[in-house]
Amino acid sequence: MEDKIDINLLQRILVENQEAVQKIELSERELALEAKGNYIFVGPRQAGKTFCLFQIIKQYIKKYSAKKILYINFEDDRLLTFNASHFQLLLDAYKSLFKETPVLFLDEIQNIDGWEKFSRRLADSKEYKIFITGSNAKMLSKEMATTLGGRYLIKNIYPFSFSEYLAANKVKLTEHWQFSNKRYEIRRKFNDFFKFGGFPELLHFKEKRLWLENLYKKVFYGDLIARYKIRNDFALKILVSKLSESIHDEISFNRMKNIIQSIGTPIGASTVIEYLNFLEESFLIFSVKNCLAKITERESQKKYYFIDNGLITIMQDSPETKLLENLVAINLRKRFGSEFYFAKDGAEVDFYIPKTKTLIQVAYSLSRQTEERELDSMLKIRKKLEAKKMLLISLDEEKTIEFKGEKIECIPIWKWVLA
Repeated sequence: MEDKIDINLLQRILVENQEAVQKIELSERELALEAKGNYIFVGPRQAGKTFCLFQIIKQYIKKYSAKKILYINFEDDRLLTFNASHFQLLLDAYKSLFKETPVLFLDEIQNIDGWEKFSRRLADSKEYKIFITGSNAKMLSKEMATTLGGRYLIKNIYPFSFSEYLAANKVKLTEHWQFSNKRYEIRRKFNDFFKFGGFPELLHFKEKRLWLENLYKKVFYGDLIARYKIRNDFALKILVSKLSESIHDEISFNRMKNIIQSIGTPIGASTVIEYLNFLEESFLIFSVKNCLAKITERESQKKYYFIDNGLITIMQDSPETKLLENLVAINLRKRFGSEFYFAKDGAEVDFYIPKTKTLIQVAYSLSRQTEERELDSMLKIRKKLEAKKMLLISLDEEKTIEFKGEKIECIPIWKWVLA
């Protein structure tokens, strides 16, 4: 197929984008960035990476002018034949229009094979400031890190946190909101956030489930089946469904293999491992290891969580207890990256954070029997890990529990995520 990328097309796209970005209204997010850093923003589709670029672009326009901006989205259908050989043409198109040295904003760049060499060349020149987005965790692989040679800082962009969700809904957290009537409004907003998650675009749709289903199909068929050339799509569907059922439980590669085989679909453990890697690379799920397990078990028997609660809602009926633990996992992921675990060795605790030496147990509701079971497990694990703090997160209950001479704080999830 003959390439149809020419300099006139690129000039038109660049000018159109400069004009379009200025008209976009944003709910700004907190972005702590190094002044001299070049950045790669990574995360799931529709998490808001492009709007983070727009936020930065508006800051540059305010400081300089729109002429300073070179923004291009590689999912633009006019760029279907764009390849690595056209990157220099892109720079030439800008330079033929403007005298400034541009700040480059390259959106969804993972669609262009060989992008990393161009990006390294730009960074090596030290002439340009560069911001890049991508929706594929392979951009963070060891091979990619070697190619880029530490020239870029990585910034993970997730769907809205609850505080960002409130800000986007124009709900302000006033001082001492916990004790005012404002708490009722916040609790109502939390119900939607808890069930449908924090994808920013979802705020503009009434049919939230339908929007989420369409997003999932795009990730499943575009980012998984097509990108990785998966032939056994039915086995992958079963795997994702089983993961959504198993939020509370560790699950082994062999167990997942046996479940898929039990419905008549042949699959090997190595393929299961490969599929799980693909799911993580596409930012659909993330895994948590058992810090008390032996090395082999730590790698082969993990817990899996979804990057957003809305994805579980479209897969499960009455998923409330799963949503609670999943939301805690998401928040820990945002705060601590991969440096948190679950702890299981006879007794089990849902989460352990080594940095703060904190144990977290999650319980949707608290009967006396549930309290005793969850707290007894925490005390047993506490001795093994020498944890300093224990926390119990529920849907709505708030109190201090005295148990076997210890005081354990119980906090509702909607307050904890705002702490």
